[in-house]
Amino acid sequence: MDHFDVIVIGAGAAGLMCAAKAQQRGRKVLVLEQGAEVGRKIFISGGGRCNFTNRYTSPENFISANPRFPVSALARFTQDDFIALVDEHEIQWHERKFGQLFCLGPAKQIIDMLLAEAKGADIRTAVGIKKVVKEDKRKFSLETERCLFTSDALVVATGGPSIPKMGSSTFGYKVAQQFGLKLIEPRAGLVPLTFDNKFMARLEGLSGISVNAKVALGKIRFTDALLFTHRGLSGPAILQISSYWSHGDTITVDLLPDINLFNYLKEAKQRQPKKDVVTILGSLLPARLAQRMTSWTESNGRLAETSNKTLRRLAGQINRWQVTPDGSRGMPIAEVTVGGVDTLELSSQTMEASVIPGLYFIGECVDVTGHLGGFNFQWAWASGYACGEVV
Repeated sequence: MDHFDVIVIGAGAAGLMCAAKAQQRGRKVLVLEQGAEVGRKIFISGGGRCNFTNRYTSPENFISANPRFPVSALARFTQDDFIALVDEHEIQWHERKFGQLFCLGPAKQIIDMLLAEAKGADIRTAVGIKKVVKEDKRKFSLETERCLFTSDALVVATGGPSIPKMGSSTFGYKVAQQFGLKLIEPRAGLVPLTFDNKFMARLEGLSGISVNAKVALGKIRFTDALLFTHRGLSGPAILQISSYWSHGDTITVDLLPDINLFNYLKEAKQRQPKKDVVTILGSLLPARLAQRMTSWTESNGRLAETSNKTLRRLAGQINRWQVTPDGSRGMPIAEVTVGGVDTLELSSQTMEASVIPGLYFIGECVDVTGHLGGFNFQWAWASGYACGEVV
């Protein structure tokens, strides 16, 4: 039986960051990973370039039943702190739109950096954990398929069930429930939305079209690319709103967010009355989409022959298109899990469970979910660092 100061379950972004910080403090650290490799989500993220943080990270970029919970950790290890770490390891990076930061080279550079920072920690892969037991006030024992380990502190960094092919699971939730901690019901986030057959029949032939759009659900709004697919709607704008969507909610889509289409068409009617409506609309939207929208609203004649009432109907279809998804593509392709271990059960300073001394939860398994664009990695770094400072 081997004893450690700290055992971290999960060698993803949060787990490796926590292990690195704890190891640097002189703690004897063991990291156990059920998969064959560490950092698998890091490896595939950002198209293989790892969108490792966002320059504009703030608490407003996160979803939680307890919105104030991430404030402390995000303030103590900021995006600038992680950028400084990346620079220290001489990893080249660049900034894309909306403050998203990516490696110029492969995402593996970030994994290598974390492993270098955690040098000295005992990191073991392909380890299945059979049982977790708290033996006394501060001692935990973990039974694996190979042997038994004990520790003074146990950190759960197993993520959520999104993208199960990457080795994700509900293990962290099971540990939380075993020790009496509550969960916020997990659901798929940053995921394409699907629709019923009737709606999809109306979209037939539009698959592959992408437009810049503003999507809104109540007061929540995102403006970014929207993609028509053979299963529904996707693209960054839809992925963002999906994290807020619940079954039965109707989403408002503005396909021309910078144009009041009714006013535009009225002016065009005066200037170019002999032009077809679809021609004018086709100068603003992809031709196939323009044709479909004018067909839906029976507005495909000449401008001069089209009433303002009909033009207003078309403008409403474009600027205020109401869509009601019937579901999402689910956990298999969701980029993140919304929900998780209830933050009311944890210390926002340390990530420690308030009723179980020595038990910590960090990263995606906690009910803190970031927007698209590097925010979820920043939460992993920040929560892992906050925990690593005290375990």
